[in-house]
Amino acid sequence: MVYILLAPGFEEAEALVPADLLRRANIETALVSIQGDTVTGSHGITVTADALLEKIDLSKAEMIVLPGGGTGVKNLGAEPAVERLVRQAADQNIWVAAICAAPTLLGRWGLLEGRKAICYPGLEEQLTGAQVQTAPGEIKDGKIITGRAAGSAFDFGAELIEALLDRAAADKVLEAICY
Repeated sequence: MVYILLAPGFEEAEALVPADLLRRANIETALVSIQGDTVTGSHGITVTADALLEKIDLSKAEMIVLPGGGTGVKNLGAEPAVERLVRQAADQNIWVAAICAAPTLLGRWGLLEGRKAICYPGLEEQLTGAQVQTAPGEIKDGKIITGRAAGSAFDFGAELIEALLDRAAADKVLEAICY
């Protein structure tokens, strides 16, 4: 199961594009709200969550994904249960992925120490402990995947599929959508 955590103000493309691609690859994926059944993103798109944060069963998790969006990341970072969940996932060698501003949370929580990582341009100083990269799309280092921004949402989603299945599965999904 892949859990994509949503907080008010999340960047819609960074959550929904990867969710769509993961589901096309037949990877069980849940949109998880940190509060309430619906969550409104940074561009006014409201989505209905599949689950609430307090209902996540980490024993079923293959990956935790944190989408960006300035307000969304601020709201994710203000919720202690999110930090606990992400730390537990990392401790249990479960994939953790973050895109745009969200990798800064991984830096704040000490999960990027000595790892290659990227984030939204201009926020690099918040990737505490990371070996900051300038790749255009995504970086995988160990069980941590970081992505640049909304423009790389398709590449980020494909990287998540590759991590959980393989590159052929990711390419098959990208080909099916004419990417």
